[in-house]
Amino acid sequence: MNEAVKVMKYGFFDLLRSRWIFVYTVFFLLITGGLLTFGGDPNQAVLSALNLVLLVIPLVSLMLGLSYYYYTRDFVELILTQPVSRPAVFLGHYAGIALPLALSFLIGTGLPFAVYRAGNETDAPVVFSLLLAGLLVNLVFSALAFWIGLANEERVRALVIALGVWLGLTMVYDGLLMGFIVLMQSYPIERSLIALSLLNPIDLSRIVVLLQLDIAALLGYTGAVFQRFIGTAWGVAMSLSSLVVWIVLPLLLALRTFRRKDF
Repeated sequence: MNEAVKVMKYGFFDLLRSRWIFVYTVFFLLITGGLLTFGGDPNQAVLSALNLVLLVIPLVSLMLGLSYYYYTRDFVELILTQPVSRPAVFLGHYAGIALPLALSFLIGTGLPFAVYRAGNETDAPVVFSLLLAGLLVNLVFSALAFWIGLANEERVRALVIALGVWLGLTMVYDGLLMGFIVLMQSYPIERSLIALSLLNPIDLSRIVVLLQLDIAALLGYTGAVFQRFIGTAWGVAMSLSSLVVWIVLPLLLALRTFRRKDF
C-alpha cells in the first residue's frame, strides 16, 4: 500500500503543476458561475452543467489519461526495476491521474454552488448528485484511458480508439437508442431499455441526476423507464452500482494487461 501511495503522490503533484489542470478547473469555475449568475434557477443551472459535464469530462479524462500514461512510461519502467509489486504501481499510477482530475472538477463545479448557496436556496441533493455523477464519470473514463493505453503500444492508435469510445458513448449511442425505440415501439421494450442503459456510463450518470430532479418532462425515455419500473430510490441505486462496475471492470482488465506487459 505504501508503494501505491508513493507512486500516486508523484503523479498527483506532478499533474497538479500542469497548466491543463489549472485550465480545466477555471473552465468549470467560469461555466458554473456563469450559469448560476445569469440563469437564476439553480436546478436549471444543474441541468445545463450536467450536459456539459457529460460531454467534457469523458473527453478530457480519456485524452489526459492517455497522454499521462505515455508521458510517464519511462518512470513506470524505472519503478518496476525496484522490488515493488505491479498492482501497487498500477493503482498508484491510476490514482495519480484520476484524483487530480476529480479534484479539479469538484472545485470548479462545487465552489460556485457553495458560494451561491450562501445567499440563495439550493436543492442540496440535486447538486450533490451532479458532483457525484461527474466524479464517477471521471473515474470511469480514466480507467478506460489506462486500459486503452496499456493495450496499444502506438499512441496515435490509442488516441483514435479513445475518440471512438467517446463519440460512441456520447453521440452514437443516443442515435442507436432512438432508432431502437422507433423500430420496436409496438413491443414492450421498457426492460430492454433498462438493460441497454447499463451499457453506457454517461446515460447512467444522467439518470442519477435527473431522477433527483424528479421532473418527468426532463427525464427522457430511459429516465422515465427507470422511474416507472424501478422507482426513484432504486433507480439511483442501480445506476450508481452500475457505474461502480464500470470503474472496476476496466481497472481489472487494465491491471491484468499491466501484470502481463513486458515493459
